[in-house]
Amino acid sequence: MSENKKADKIVGVKGMNDVLPADAALWELFENTVESVLKSYGFQKIRTPIVEPTALFARGLGAVTDIVEKEMYSFTDSMNGDNLTLRPESTAGVVRAAIEHNLTYDGPKRLWYNGPMFRHERPQRGRYRQFHQVGAEALGFTGPDIDAELIMMCQRLWDDLGLQDVKLQLNSIGDAEERNRHRADLIAYFEKHQDLLDTDAQRRLHSNPLRILDTKNPTMQEMVNGAPQLLDYLGEESRAHFEGVQKILNHNNIPFTINPRLVRGMDYYNRTVFEWVTDQLGSQGTVCGGGRYDPLVEMFGGKPTPACGFAMGVERLLELMRANGEQAVRNECDVYLVHQGEAAQLQSFVLAERLRNAGLDVVLHCASSNAGGSFKSQMKRADASGAAYAIIIGEDEVANHTATVKTLRADGDGSDNGEKASAGNQSVVPFDAVSDYLVDQIVGGDDHDHGDHQHIHYHH
Repeated sequence: MSENKKADKIVGVKGMNDVLPADAALWELFENTVESVLKSYGFQKIRTPIVEPTALFARGLGAVTDIVEKEMYSFTDSMNGDNLTLRPESTAGVVRAAIEHNLTYDGPKRLWYNGPMFRHERPQRGRYRQFHQVGAEALGFTGPDIDAELIMMCQRLWDDLGLQDVKLQLNSIGDAEERNRHRADLIAYFEKHQDLLDTDAQRRLHSNPLRILDTKNPTMQEMVNGAPQLLDYLGEESRAHFEGVQKILNHNNIPFTINPRLVRGMDYYNRTVFEWVTDQLGSQGTVCGGGRYDPLVEMFGGKPTPACGFAMGVERLLELMRANGEQAVRNECDVYLVHQGEAAQLQSFVLAERLRNAGLDVVLHCASSNAGGSFKSQMKRADASGAAYAIIIGEDEVANHTATVKTLRADGDGSDNGEKASAGNQSVVPFDAVSDYLVDQIVGGDDHDHGDHQHIHYHH
C-alpha cells in the first residue's frame, strides 16, 4: 500500500448495531430491573451458546415457519462439516440444555436468559438482524398457576420500567387433537373463500393455516373474522386450564383481552398463549410473547415435561422506555482527579485507588493527544465527566500532603441541573482524610459501612 493511500473503512453488518456508551445507561437500567424482578420470583439465570446445531431449530420451530424457511443464519463449519445456526430464539437452546444436563431431575426449574438472537429479516424500527431478547422458561410445572405467574411477572416488569399502555392479550390454542379438528374445519373454510386469499395465505393454507388468522392484510380481515374459532373446539381439560389462568389474573387485577385470533408461529405451543402489545411503536405492536409448550421437551428426546415461557424484544422495550420519557443519567464517575507534575501524578494514583476501595467511581486524568494537560483543560474534562467533585493535586498539595476538593455541582449530588457551585466552593483536606471526607459528603454523613465496596450510585 502506498504511503499516502488511506485504508478503506470497514463498516458494521447491516441490521447489526453498535450500542454506544451514550446508550449504555439505559441498557443497564433495563437489564438491572429485569434481573431484580426475575430474581424476586425465584428464576435462575441460564446462559446457552449463540450457535446451536441447525437440526435443533428445524425440529423445534417446524420446517414451514418463516424463521426456518428464510430467516436463519445457517452455515457449514468448514473445520468439521457440522451444520450450525446462529440462534434465532432461545427456547430451543434452553430446552436442549435442560435435557442434556438433566436439570429437572430433582424437581421443576424456573430459568431466565438474556442475549443476542439473529434473524435475516428486513431491518425496520425496533427490529434488527442481531437483536436482543430477555426470556423466561418454567420447566416441569403443569397447572395454570405458572402461566399466570409468568404474566404477572411481566406486569411487574412494565410497572418497574415505568411503561404505560402495554396491554395483555390472551388465548388458548388447546391441545394437538383439538387443534387438528379445528385445523380441518379451518382449511375447509379457507378453501371456500380461496379467491380472497393472498399469496402468503395460499402458501400457508395446508402447511400452517393457523398463521392465516394472524394476517395483517386488510382485504382479508372480514373473511378471517368469520373463520371457525379454536376456543369453540377446546375439550374439558383445556377449557379448565384456561379458566384457571383467567381466575388468578382477575383475582390479582391484571386486565386482559381474550383474542381468539392470537396464535404462535412455532409448532410446539399448546394451551395458553399470550402477547403484550402496545400502539406506541406503530403497527408492529408486540413487545413480549409467550405461552405453554408442553410437547417440546419430548420432541427433543427428553422425558415428557410440561413447560411455559415468554420472550421479549429488548430494543423495542428500550424504544418504549424512551417514548415514556425515561432518561438514564450518563454519569462516568463520582470524582474526577486533576493533577500537575510527576510527583502529583504518582500521588493521584494512590488516592484514586483509595477512593475506589471506598466504593466511589473515579476517573483519573490521563494524557491524551488532543487535549493538553493544562490545569484549565483538565478542569474542563472534569466538568464534562458529570462528576460531583474534582480533586486537585498540584505541587503545593504534594508538599503539604493535602488535596483540594472542589464541588462541581450546586447540589453536590452529581445531577447537573445547570447551576454550578460557586468557584470558591472548595476545601483543602489532609491527603489521608480525603476518602472519608468525600464519602461523608456524598452519603450525607449517614452511618454507612464503607468497607464493603458497594458502589454508592447516588446520582441515579
